[in-house]
Amino acid sequence: MTTPAIAANGLRKSYGDKVVLDGVDLAVPEGTVFSLLGPNGAGKTTAVKILSTLITADAGDLHVGGHDLAADPQAVRAAIGVTGQFSAVDGLITGEENMLLMADLHHLSRGEGRRTTAELLERFDLVEAAKRPASTYSGGMKRRLDIAMTLVGNPRIIFLDEPTTGLDPRSRHNMWGIIRELVTGGVTVFLTTQYLEEADELADRIAVLNDGKIAAEGTAEELKRLIPGGHVRLRFTDPSAYQSAAVALREAGRDDEALALQIPSGGSQRELRAILDWLDSAGIEADELTVHTPDLDDVFFALTGTGTVPNQTTQPKETVR
Repeated sequence: MTTPAIAANGLRKSYGDKVVLDGVDLAVPEGTVFSLLGPNGAGKTTAVKILSTLITADAGDLHVGGHDLAADPQAVRAAIGVTGQFSAVDGLITGEENMLLMADLHHLSRGEGRRTTAELLERFDLVEAAKRPASTYSGGMKRRLDIAMTLVGNPRIIFLDEPTTGLDPRSRHNMWGIIRELVTGGVTVFLTTQYLEEADELADRIAVLNDGKIAAEGTAEELKRLIPGGHVRLRFTDPSAYQSAAVALREAGRDDEALALQIPSGGSQRELRAILDWLDSAGIEADELTVHTPDLDDVFFALTGTGTVPNQTTQPKETVR
């Protein structure tokens, strides 16, 4: 098996009497997006700071990019890039000057630094704004410049700590495209986010952090299957067809006003086929069949027990007509 890009076993961190991370285990495969979710104060940013060598852990066997975090932090720093929720861009100088400054910090030669800067400015659609002070950039432009600066050192692992906080929906979607492009190029992305839709869209695997521990981990679909409440809704326009189906499907919940039945279901292909086969054999035609499955909102509520959920754009439900 290949060595994970990021591996943590027994990660612990406390501040005085407050335990922030209490024995966290993580394994992030190379070339994937791993998303860490959790309520505010759950320890997401602390985990990023530890794994990116900004602060030290109290305990844990930690490896990033194949390097032991405690024994060789300098090698870890050479392998990673970090973009936080607050931009590291210097607004007093131009976008190009920000890039060249990063090239100097990475000890690139003058020619290599200018070549890398030009390539990244073009890649992130910042060429026209390159000579302008970064203070004049929009929020989305600053985030693009921030990530471009992170890529100057050609890191294979990037930590993105709430990178789209405060961005408008269009800028957020543009950032998603950038993240997907990075992963396509083989980069590993460790993403913390307050947007559940973001994790659902981008992450290959998601871990939910609560009270300093990993409450659950898996793909978005695996996490959704942990939560009950899925159902299939059949809606009819013909009252007689509705009554016939209601009599036959006694376990279904009824909505007589809407002429709709609600059948408990996990939404699997086998269950859907069984419902469709039954309708065909009974000679009953439903005008609309809608599959409702638990989403990451439900997962977040169930696993964290919080009264509030991170920002979420409602996801469309799959509908079959």
